[in-house]
Amino acid sequence: MVRLTVELIAKSSNHLKRRPSLSQYLKRLTHLNFSDKNIEDIDDLSMCRNLTVLYLYDNQITHMSNLNSASNLTHLYMQNNNITQIENLSNLQKLSKLYLGGNSITVVDGLEELSQLTELHLENQKLLPGEKLLLDPRTLVALSESLCVLNVSNNNIDGIRALTMLRELRHVSAADNKLHDLEELEGVCSLWPQLRRMDLSGNPVCQKPKYRDRLITVCSRLEVLDGKDISELSRQFLLNWKASKEARKKLKDEQVVTRKDISSTFIRRVPD
Repeated sequence: MVRLTVELIAKSSNHLKRRPSLSQYLKRLTHLNFSDKNIEDIDDLSMCRNLTVLYLYDNQITHMSNLNSASNLTHLYMQNNNITQIENLSNLQKLSKLYLGGNSITVVDGLEELSQLTELHLENQKLLPGEKLLLDPRTLVALSESLCVLNVSNNNIDGIRALTMLRELRHVSAADNKLHDLEELEGVCSLWPQLRRMDLSGNPVCQKPKYRDRLITVCSRLEVLDGKDISELSRQFLLNWKASKEARKKLKDEQVVTRKDISSTFIRRVPD
């Protein structure tokens, strides 16, 4: 079993040829890349007190152990491992970007203390048949004022109403899921005022009539939908069309009410 230890870090860096002591080197270390090294476990990293960026993707890690000691981490890359649970991150209160795609996570929780997290990447979880990725409401509440980028593509998700509270979202990737309710999408997206980019390609909802037009009209700042740019001219045309349609409907409803009133008055005036 390959274990990430300070000894392994020292061996890989040949620090003794350039630095007076291991402790000094580890203290100054800010970036550490052990991607694709068959790492299965993480040892105590408390000596790396200034570590800010840690690359551990494409390994065989099953547990997120001994990460709480790396309290200065801002970027953590652990995609494509064998992780089933998000854990031991409560002390990483400076963490801004977390990459966990390609693992085996079914429930997203344990992020309640990460008030500075701006990006969360959870795409392509290795789920069993019938499973779908679930996001704990407590985690969503905790991230509601910070999270700007969310990637939950290819996770068998069939609804996103729970994501409504993430009001700061700018980029959303939820491609290749099972989203089918266009009205739900309109309602949720209308509550994301900062949304600039969204990818829903590969979902059943994309086949609904006027899918693209309807989302463009409710997302006032959306610039790219499913990889295609949205011109301001197109948006204004759709908004004008929608306003004209609503005005015609309002006029028609008023005419119906007026005819009913006239008919009712006529009936009351007809003598017995």
